[in-house]
Amino acid sequence: MTIDIEPRTLHFKQPAGTSRGIYTTRKCWLLHISDGRQTATGECAPLPSLSCDDLPNYEEVLRHCCNQLQQTGEIDYEAMRPYPSMLFGMETALLALSHGQRLFDTPFSRAEQGIPINGLVWMGSYDEMSQRIEEKLQQGFRCIKLKIGAIAFEEEMDLLRRIRQRFSHRELELRVDANGAFTFANGDALYRLELLSQYALHSIEQPIKAGQWANMAELCREAPLPIALDEELIGVNDAEQKRQLLHIIKPAYIVLKPSLHGGMAGCREWIDLAGDEGIGSWMTSALESNIGLNAIAQLCSDIYGPNISMPQGLGTGQLFTDNIDMQLEIRGDKLWIKES
Repeated sequence: MTIDIEPRTLHFKQPAGTSRGIYTTRKCWLLHISDGRQTATGECAPLPSLSCDDLPNYEEVLRHCCNQLQQTGEIDYEAMRPYPSMLFGMETALLALSHGQRLFDTPFSRAEQGIPINGLVWMGSYDEMSQRIEEKLQQGFRCIKLKIGAIAFEEEMDLLRRIRQRFSHRELELRVDANGAFTFANGDALYRLELLSQYALHSIEQPIKAGQWANMAELCREAPLPIALDEELIGVNDAEQKRQLLHIIKPAYIVLKPSLHGGMAGCREWIDLAGDEGIGSWMTSALESNIGLNAIAQLCSDIYGPNISMPQGLGTGQLFTDNIDMQLEIRGDKLWIKES
């Protein structure tokens, strides 16, 4: 087995804004693993200032981990727990090496069925977000997710109000993602959640910054709308610590990204533990190229089965001007693999 590492920089078609800042480019490392007969590729894509393995010497550590894989021919999952984005790239490449482009044998992977996805509306000015919402509605999405926390809260409320005046919660599912933008002090977060609840939201992701387990647990108990954890899960790589987090906070949902939350193996572990607590989940991509997006979508279809009804966060494949070509396309509000 040989492994080549190829650094890549992807460029966004338009700036992608979150409450943590604005992305214009995306750095990733492609792993090309060869067994002498064929070569398969996986993607390692840590998010700057967010991933637990966003290291200043990332490529050096990645090379060390790849050397270990070359020597043994197998992934040491315990040793790779601190490096989820690296693990995800390894898992993807090894699956592709042994199974080809069909990483898992599912109706989605066989191009027989699409996966429902949400239409993602990035942060921007009021007018920009309003236009993006309109575009998603015209494209036929029945679930829209808004990134909030960057413009005035009153303006974000107005956007939600306008949508709900046109579509009931039965006609259109609304999700919001605060990326930790609210503050717990003085009841600020709970007050905002109470205001948001009047718009019949499906859920809100990460209303306050990660690491405040007691405060987040209180919000999950008291808030009048379901709370989903995302950033809260980053860096929680030990199974027992995962169990404690879920038991203490008791969110309604967890939102899983293999690049951030333990690779494929780590996401399966999170889902199993969440199921023990009666906690729901869905999966999203984390601004990977189409190589990572394809792997996440196939993993999603394998985990949740052929009758996925909850929209997943897999609509990021059209973000880059120089994306890596894969057999993926969005038809209406579903992600499909094109028939070859």
